[in-house]
Amino acid sequence: MRNLAAVIAGGLFGAGLMLSGMTDTAKVQGFLDVLGAWDPTLIFVMGGAIVPMFIAWRIAAMRRMPALGGAFPPPSTDDLGRRLVVGSVMFGMGWGLAGLCPGPALASLSYGGIGGLVFLAAMATGMFAAPPVARRLEPAM
Repeated sequence: MRNLAAVIAGGLFGAGLMLSGMTDTAKVQGFLDVLGAWDPTLIFVMGGAIVPMFIAWRIAAMRRMPALGGAFPPPSTDDLGRRLVVGSVMFGMGWGLAGLCPGPALASLSYGGIGGLVFLAAMATGMFAAPPVARRLEPAM
């Protein structure tokens, strides 16, 4: 049941990304170009995601266990460390340069764009390379 719910949720998420145009790299880069031809439509997409999630987190806080079983993850810490800041900056730079982040990159694969494949390969390489690099740099960070 959990897998079915995950497939349905993922499909709805991907469809929403495609319907809203967030798989179009020019639209995302247009939002980030605040000094040029700024396209504010991404604000509505983000608002359309933040509002329901705010409500869902409030409902989840009142529950003892998730609807599909298992356990809720422990609360995150409020630590704002160097790794979080560096990772956030790198994510933002990649998002601005490529116009894609992981969700839209996966959704863009459905229409066969080579740019999405290249981005996905680079993202996977970074994901696999990050843990060993972080372990080597841990004393410095």
